[in-house]
Amino acid sequence: MISNKNIAKNTFFLYFRMLLNMAISLYTSRVILKTLGIPDFGIYNLVGGIVVLFSFLNGAMSSATQRFLNFEIANRVSKAINTVFCTSMYVHVIISFIVLILGETVGLWFLNYKLNIPFSRLYAANWVYQFSIITTIINIIRIPYSGLIIAYERMSFYAYLGIFESVMKLIIVYLLLFFTGDHLIIYAMLLMIVNLVVNMMYALYCFKNFKQVSSLNLNYDKKILKEMTTFSGWNLFGNIAVVGANQGLSLILNIFIGVTVNAALGIANQINAAIYGFVSNFQMAFNPQITQSYALGKKDEHEKLIFTSSKLSFYLLAILALPVLINTEFILKIWLGDKLPHYVVSFTRIIVLSSLIDALSGPFWMSVYAYGKIKKYQVLISILLLLNLPLAHILLKLGYSPIIVLICKLILSLLTFLYRFWFVKKLNNLSRNNSLDYFKNIFIFGLYIFLCVFIFKQSLINPSNLTVFLIINLFFELLFFILILLIGLNKNEKKIIINAVNSKFKRSK
Repeated sequence: MISNKNIAKNTFFLYFRMLLNMAISLYTSRVILKTLGIPDFGIYNLVGGIVVLFSFLNGAMSSATQRFLNFEIANRVSKAINTVFCTSMYVHVIISFIVLILGETVGLWFLNYKLNIPFSRLYAANWVYQFSIITTIINIIRIPYSGLIIAYERMSFYAYLGIFESVMKLIIVYLLLFFTGDHLIIYAMLLMIVNLVVNMMYALYCFKNFKQVSSLNLNYDKKILKEMTTFSGWNLFGNIAVVGANQGLSLILNIFIGVTVNAALGIANQINAAIYGFVSNFQMAFNPQITQSYALGKKDEHEKLIFTSSKLSFYLLAILALPVLINTEFILKIWLGDKLPHYVVSFTRIIVLSSLIDALSGPFWMSVYAYGKIKKYQVLISILLLLNLPLAHILLKLGYSPIIVLICKLILSLLTFLYRFWFVKKLNNLSRNNSLDYFKNIFIFGLYIFLCVFIFKQSLINPSNLTVFLIINLFFELLFFILILLIGLNKNEKKIIINAVNSKFKRSK
């Protein structure tokens, strides 16, 4: 039986974490943009992107670590869990060294000789780059600890620590006002310190609460290492594609246009990360049970979890995305002021639309990862995602707007989702009726509501102030939510939402 109680409880903690993180993150972005200025804000996003490019190995092993921990925890064998934990830690330490070597050679050369950075800011960019490498290594070492916490579904601690991290990031922005010197360099240094503190807290929690399974030793299991690397070997293609499609696009745009476009892309990505964070946290509450239901051979429950989490993810993101898509410029001006980077409005709309598609995809790729044999899946997914890079280069070379480049990325996201669905349907022999019902709700009912609300909203006068904006959007959000509850959900999905609400009220008493 699907543990609706656990899903509801975990969703509440992650939802609470997301709301506070979203508010803090958006406010922090406003302050840091004002403190650093558009060019330095663009440089920070650009330089950090280079380091992320070299951490593609980490993404591959992160998925493997989470999968293998979920599998062993489902079987409840402490020794096996500890073996997976120690083996994954061994692998992540090796990945850290690889990132360090690549970062200090290829990355350093690319930063100084290929990117379009003003010469006067190159010194600061190099310092930011070094701090970013250290921050990335810290985050890589964190993966086995956070994986253990998520696999055991200790979402309350995960939520509170995430809030603590966001608050610390807000505090360091204000600390910049008391420092003299280059604010860009100081900001990168303080951010590194925050990540170090948070990583230590993850480790201490695991040592205290999962002492038997989180004790470290120098030994590792060669068989598990082989299984994890085999799994990750093909997953690596997918991570290269995801990192390349996002960070590679940022680098290409910089080479052709400059750091201002990176500022616009950075702002758009931050808005998207803020609203998509809720959906990713929501899916995180489902992911352990998606993997464990497959591991235990519960096909019907596995299928229900895939469709339920995909549909709910789409609806939840649509509720958050509607005001952003309809009133993008108004929201950006309230948030950042009247002086907006060029392209930021269009970038934001396209990236949020792309995330609506990605919200549907998450549970499907988790099902594929639970299966484990991902060679064919990852090869085609990687090709589809990486197509964006040569297309971007060709379009920009021909003089097309960067907006066209992001539209191409949106189309490729749609094709990627359709392939993911087809692959999982074939893999798990998904019910034809459930599949038809899923597409009816998502592509007919869901988009029908979305378009109706969008068209009706556009027929009204544009909001002239914040009060009018809030009243109008509150009405349409409420209408959208009611229609979803009445028509878009089956009994099991409604039960999950009711449990989540009941869990919240019980805790508030």
